[in-house]
Amino acid sequence: MGSRVMARKKKGRRTHIIKVYCTKCRTLLYKYQKEGLGSLIKCYKNRISEDYTDGDLKCPNCGETFAREAVYHRKPANKIIRGKVYVRR
Repeated sequence: MGSRVMARKKKGRRTHIIKVYCTKCRTLLYKYQKEGLGSLIKCYKNRISEDYTDGDLKCPNCGETFAREAVYHRKPANKIIRGKVYVRR
């Protein structure tokens, strides 16, 4: 008899708002609703609560590119370039 694999239930993960800053000039870029405790790898576009950039993934103050457009799990996201941003709660 074959084994049945049950689908995993999605846990109600807690989210919190973080502020994403440019490392070079310390300008506030985003307020982002982060899920989980890990480091910031990507920002799903629907979770960005406030966007202080012009939408071109560059810092509005110094012009440094801090992310690239990507798609994860069929959702549009911004993949953060390592070392270009830092976060605060």
